[in-house]
Amino acid sequence: MNDFYRLPVAELEKRYEALARKALPLWGIDASSSMSLLKIRENGVYSVLDEARSKKYVVRVHRADYHSDAELRSELQWMDSLREYGVLTPSLQHSKNGRLFEIVASNEVPEPRQVDVVDWIEGKELGNLEAGLHGRADEIRDRFETLGSIMAKMHNHAERWQEPEGFTRHSWDVDGLTGEQPFWGRFWELPALSAGQKDRILQVRDKLRRELTEFGAAPHEYGLIHADLLFENVLVGEDGVRVIDFDDCGYGWYLFDLVTSLFFLQTDKHFDLAKVALIAGYRKNRQLTDDHLAWLPVMFMARATTYLGWMHTRSETETAREMTPFVIELAFGIVEDYLDYSTKPRG
Repeated sequence: MNDFYRLPVAELEKRYEALARKALPLWGIDASSSMSLLKIRENGVYSVLDEARSKKYVVRVHRADYHSDAELRSELQWMDSLREYGVLTPSLQHSKNGRLFEIVASNEVPEPRQVDVVDWIEGKELGNLEAGLHGRADEIRDRFETLGSIMAKMHNHAERWQEPEGFTRHSWDVDGLTGEQPFWGRFWELPALSAGQKDRILQVRDKLRRELTEFGAAPHEYGLIHADLLFENVLVGEDGVRVIDFDDCGYGWYLFDLVTSLFFLQTDKHFDLAKVALIAGYRKNRQLTDDHLAWLPVMFMARATTYLGWMHTRSETETAREMTPFVIELAFGIVEDYLDYSTKPRG
């Protein structure tokens, strides 16, 4: 399967599209409908215009074996519940069989894939990894304040929600971040790291494991999180700010969500502005003390290791080949400060 992911993006696009077109009739959508690639990273994601209905959709062809059927069903159930709670998320489209997703096979793709369909959302990304943040400083402040308030609302929902029977998702917990088999991979084995970098990142791993264990997992600190609230997964439209792409959602620290929204902005001139606005917005809907914020450097470092792990376990992808040097630079830009940092006051 790794050979499949090594294919050029243009070839992957063509093959995923063939599978997606095979899936469309399961939702009553004409297989010849106009399709456009939105992105290929973990999944192949397309926009589809159903001219017969004058309606636009988003179709996801999932990466094989990333999530079980039960885990994907749980992801979509949480999205649905959040929308009912008042958090703007994509509306789910059930197939003609009444399912949230279908398993579809195609000769162009090595194995059957999970496919789901949601309504199209009109809006502009808050930003993207390649171009950074969009808009004027005042617009960025307003949007990150809004994002913070939405994130807090999501955490409020997660803390109070009664999960349906069979609900299951992965965990961004101590073992999921620093165990022998972290969820996104053994980050300390990334081949692109030098011997010296590997030694330092193993020290980071040991310290993270101690500190995350000390931090604990109290219900007001740890629960169901989006875990990928990057600015490209936040759409700004006329009706407000919408959250998309729940593919990585799971159980983790609520602070982990905060740092995820900021991690790739560390070299952006608007980083401090975005950070202050995000925290201010969050505090509008949920308590966040300064003592709690003292743990942000721990969560930034934990987040950094996950991206190193992703680059290792997805090394065959074009995204990993392009992004690995940048991710290493960001991660090691905070390693020394983290190893010297203490969450406790220094006397």
